[in-house]
Amino acid sequence: MTPHPQHTAKVEPINRRHAAPSYELRVRRLGAALSLYEVWQLPAAATPQVSAPTRVAGLKGRNLELVEHRVLRRLAQAGVKLARPASEAIPGLPLSEDLALHLGLTFRALAPMRSRERMRAVAEGIERMDREEAAYWLGMAMHRRRPRRVLAALRMLLTEPVQ
Repeated sequence: MTPHPQHTAKVEPINRRHAAPSYELRVRRLGAALSLYEVWQLPAAATPQVSAPTRVAGLKGRNLELVEHRVLRRLAQAGVKLARPASEAIPGLPLSEDLALHLGLTFRALAPMRSRERMRAVAEGIERMDREEAAYWLGMAMHRRRPRRVLAALRMLLTEPVQ
């Protein structure tokens, strides 16, 4: 018995690079001392529902300045070189999934905050999270009907109660 021609197609081995979601960091200069850092998810074989680049999160202004040293340290540890640009923008820098999860969650959680002490506590708490916990919170913040409530709950869990 001969196999049907449709069933004899060769199976391609999976390339690990294409089997994971793809992320990038985009940095833009908005003024002399104002920058915008954004994490974007790119289309990949692992995420067929993403057909166009999707913005995960972004941070700019005063809130970015307060945590920029933490972001730059995490990028340097991951081997991502981010030189101070003289031009308007830096082309997308590829990020690992772990780094993108943590940066995206940090950017989303800190964007509306104003208290420096609480921002520091939230940033430290997110840095201490393992990959699965960060993925859970970012997924909740991106795909829930009311993401602001999810982020408010995360902020409350990561900051000490005021007495």
